[in-house]
Amino acid sequence: QVQVVESGGGLVQAGGSLRLSCAASGRTFSRYAMGWFRQPPGTERDLVAAISRSGTSTYYPSSVKGRFTISRDNAKNTVYLQMNSLKPEDTAVYYCAAANTDSISYTVKNHDEYPYWGQGTQVTVSS
Repeated sequence: QVQVVESGGGLVQAGGSLRLSCAASGRTFSRYAMGWFRQPPGTERDLVAAISRSGTSTYYPSSVKGRFTISRDNAKNTVYLQMNSLKPEDTAVYYCAAANTDSISYTVKNHDEYPYWGQGTQVTVSS
């Protein structure tokens, strides 16, 4: 089992940048594929980035591709989400999630495949 805690959210102007961090507990972080999701008020939680156990495979939906970058440091048990060129529509609570996978190169895209979730961090982008 793994526990994850997000940090780095805040208020930023449109066009600005933020970097979110997700720190994981335990000594088996490298066994987990990781994902970042976001949930604006009154909407569903959607995937914005996923990364494989090894960090060699990543996935982004078209809404953030080219603006967001997911990365991980297995030595530090941490996954990051670098968000650039932020837009007001990026405003949401951002969640980190972990999924135990056998493949080191598989990215988990389905919300239901992530059993471990953080509490979320608020990102607000002002226009």
